[in-house]
Amino acid sequence: MSAKTAPTGKPRIPKKNLLLKQLHTWHWMSSAVAMIGLLLFAITGITLNHASEIEGKPVVTPASAVMPASLRRLLAPAGGADTKKTLPPEVADWLASTLGENAAGTAEWSASEVYLPLPRPGGDGWIAIDRTSGAVTSETTSRGWISYLNDLHKGRNTGTAWKWFIDIFAVACVVFAATGFFLLQLHSGRRPSTWPLVFAGLAIPVIIAVIFIH
Repeated sequence: MSAKTAPTGKPRIPKKNLLLKQLHTWHWMSSAVAMIGLLLFAITGITLNHASEIEGKPVVTPASAVMPASLRRLLAPAGGADTKKTLPPEVADWLASTLGENAAGTAEWSASEVYLPLPRPGGDGWIAIDRTSGAVTSETTSRGWISYLNDLHKGRNTGTAWKWFIDIFAVACVVFAATGFFLLQLHSGRRPSTWPLVFAGLAIPVIIAVIFIH
């Protein structure tokens, strides 16, 4: 008996084969997108779990400078309550060229001082400017590469672009897991250990959470 053919004369591909092919395509594409991120988050999951044992030694770097009079006038003390706002662009550019710091964030303005926090993954920093004398002091703290990668894992002080990456990466992981589940189902008839292993992957963390976490 001849195989069924499509109206064009070509053999008709069974729907199950089409579904299997599509699932394989989505599975490998999502795994390609998520692979590096999975490695990063898996490794930093271990380092975060042992953070107290592998904590890096902070390195503090101080710096100081005096702001030119032409820029000092832009920060001259004025009446009014404390406020939060960005620095004038000219001041931010001067700080960037003098101290090598991105000063485009929101600063805290008081009657005598402008204080600019500089949060960053793997460390911290700040810049303080005396509004009368123009004296600038700053300090940056680095806790090393492990702390940096741990903060990437948590999305701490990483900015909008990294948050978008985490969202896209998370969607790729969901697609990877979902297509993997359906592929397991399609192949489970020839692999008897499939569902016991899936059940174990669910049961083990549940048992640990119920019995050992209080």
